[in-house]
Amino acid sequence: MKHLAAQLILFYSLSLSTLAASSEAKFDQTPYQEDQKVVFEFFLDDPAKTASALFWIRSYMNTMLDEPYGMAPEFLDVKVILHGTELVTIAKKNYEKYRDVVERMKYYHTLGFEFRVCAMAMEDYGYSARDVQDFIVIAPSAMAEMAHWQQQGYALIRPLVFTRTQSVEDIR
Repeated sequence: MKHLAAQLILFYSLSLSTLAASSEAKFDQTPYQEDQKVVFEFFLDDPAKTASALFWIRSYMNTMLDEPYGMAPEFLDVKVILHGTELVTIAKKNYEKYRDVVERMKYYHTLGFEFRVCAMAMEDYGYSARDVQDFIVIAPSAMAEMAHWQQQGYALIRPLVFTRTQSVEDIR
């Protein structure tokens, strides 16, 4: 019996080491469907993080537009709800400071993406409709907007933008 147990242990050890040496992660080409409906919630603690949050939109969009999916932008129904410090980036008076961010938003807007801002947050910042970029849609409440769009079948994506304190090389 001891001999059989030793053989089994040896067999399993060899099997595991062979699997470990020859295995690798498998890529899965997820079959994403057309007519994507997504709502991005931006609630950032620093307006400088808006550029990074916009990369979440780019990552989503590029995946869907590039092959093998090759979707046209009109098959992507995307809403972006702003209600944090990123509001200052859409103020006309701050255009020069946030030009790159605003121009990227405008580009996404030309593809059909809708940027919506919370009216209550605008009030907190002392902004009115004439103070913000003209491609912005003002909604009554960010919370009500997110609930509404999710009830309409939109997937919620909340970009989490952290301040990196270590390089990738250091933590790898």
